[in-house]
Amino acid sequence: MKQNFSSATTWFTADAHFGHRGILAMEGRPWDDIARHDEDLIHAWNSRVRPDHDLFFLGDFAMNSSSERCQDVFARLNGRKHLIIGNHDGPRHLALGWASDPADLRTIFVDGVRIVLCHYGLRTWNGMWRGALHLYGHSHGKLPGTSRSLDVGVDEWAYRPVSLGEIRERMATVPDEPEERRLADAE
Repeated sequence: MKQNFSSATTWFTADAHFGHRGILAMEGRPWDDIARHDEDLIHAWNSRVRPDHDLFFLGDFAMNSSSERCQDVFARLNGRKHLIIGNHDGPRHLALGWASDPADLRTIFVDGVRIVLCHYGLRTWNGMWRGALHLYGHSHGKLPGTSRSLDVGVDEWAYRPVSLGEIRERMATVPDEPEERRLADAE
């Protein structure tokens, strides 16, 4: 079933790592306290996402957090939340009441644009040469984006969800990779 979402009400993010003290030093996040980190990420999320919006979370929701803490954070976040499963998403994360069944890979359409969602950056994906975009997390900004594929994790986007318009603006600044040109010529 082809689901089409509106770019005016659809958001993307990944790698919040709510409750994960180690992420502060590992990724150089500008907080000394994980509780303040979590509160600031919740505020940044809710400043953009409204209750009737859709948010696609591309993995690693929380780490080192109890089921109760995960549920508390989840309940405070605006929007219809959809999970693309990350390597740190276990049973307590999968059971949070997502708006759709959590999946490892999902294809959606936003204003008719096909978008392939995965926690991990892919080298190729379905529809790549027919205009499909690929969004991922996991790399915390260490895997450079291309003109068709981009990391939507909080570390790359001022710790807040991003819109398709913002994503496309950034993609437009990245030149095609030689590999992309060779594959395009082969089709």
